[in-house]
Amino acid sequence: MNNILSIDSVSKHYGDFTALNNVSLDIKEGSIFGLLGPNGAGKTTLIRIINQITKPDTGKVLFNKVPLELKHIKEIGYLPEERGLYPQMNIGDQAVYLAQLK
Repeated sequence: MNNILSIDSVSKHYGDFTALNNVSLDIKEGSIFGLLGPNGAGKTTLIRIINQITKPDTGKVLFNKVPLELKHIKEIGYLPEERGLYPQMNIGDQAVYLAQLK
């Protein structure tokens, strides 16, 4: 099975703080992947790099064997830990709203 996402030696620094240090991993096509770890482990930083919110300082991210581009983002699903639901909205309206954000 092919890797749909490959992260190769990705690092990210914010000043003197190292958020990611030489991270590499492969995610197989058709799989569901969970990114787990304690606070400060770099999960959010890696998700931001995959979703092209920020760029890595070093390393590369490949989507289906080609460098990750903005057009690939629509094919990547992301489910954060926090739901962010609005108690004043009914669930149908929330589902439509969240779908429109993507």
